[in-house]
Amino acid sequence: MIRNTRSKPFSDINVTPFVDVMLVLLIIFMVTAPLLTVGVQVDLPESNADSLQSDDEPMEVTINEIGTIYIQETEIALGELIPKIKAITDNRLDTKIYVRGDEAIDYGKVMRVLGELSGSGFSKVSLITKPVSN
Repeated sequence: MIRNTRSKPFSDINVTPFVDVMLVLLIIFMVTAPLLTVGVQVDLPESNADSLQSDDEPMEVTINEIGTIYIQETEIALGELIPKIKAITDNRLDTKIYVRGDEAIDYGKVMRVLGELSGSGFSKVSLITKPVSN
């Protein structure tokens, strides 16, 4: 009797490399997820006003403590604000626009931005504040 010296094929699945890859991906996502939610850092003034309920995502215009204007997270000059917003919104004047102004900024700067927005026909312009902490 001749014995077959060849071994049978190994049919079990080795899951160790799969687990290693999944753990590495988990760590990568845990580290990068908080970085995806950054925006322009401003200290909002406090207010007792009720919050607005909204279904669609509004456009955000931010003015930081040194007076720099941002659309979402992109820095922009005051003269370019209206053409850029109209291009982004496809000239829809009913788009909700939220203006965030740092509490240390000159009130006149915030009013110039609000005046530009409302003067160009946008009817749903709101100021964002943070709730009063007790």
